[in-house]
Amino acid sequence: MSYLLRHLHNAFHVDQAIKNEGERVTIIRFGCDSDTTCMEMDEVLMKVAEKIRKFAVIYLVDIKEVPDFNVMYELYDPCTVMFFFRNKHIMVDLGTGNNNKINWALKDKEEFIAIVETVYRGAKKGRGLVVSPKDYSTKFMY
Repeated sequence: MSYLLRHLHNAFHVDQAIKNEGERVTIIRFGCDSDTTCMEMDEVLMKVAEKIRKFAVIYLVDIKEVPDFNVMYELYDPCTVMFFFRNKHIMVDLGTGNNNKINWALKDKEEFIAIVETVYRGAKKGRGLVVSPKDYSTKFMY
């Protein structure tokens, strides 16, 4: 499903996507298109792209093609989703301990839309850290 979403092929385009989007949240999925976790996440991203287009924009970045951000954003996981608003990284408290990114594939598109809406509302208010509507700590997942 990744072929239906916009790809950024170099570091300059990634920087421009983060810096130039003024009124919408920039969602960037870092990973490899051939990875199964990324394929699952890309499917959810593709399904929600039309619903969230008024307040968010989605981009995909292949970490092998554009390795410039791997160290800066600690992109060691197969799939990582990060949120930016007006050139600022927006952290999300998901209950996992890592507030910088989502590093697993969300299966439910409604959960992802709820997270993006929370990020948008918090970012519009000037917050750099927002609390997810659902707690994803392991004690609640099983």
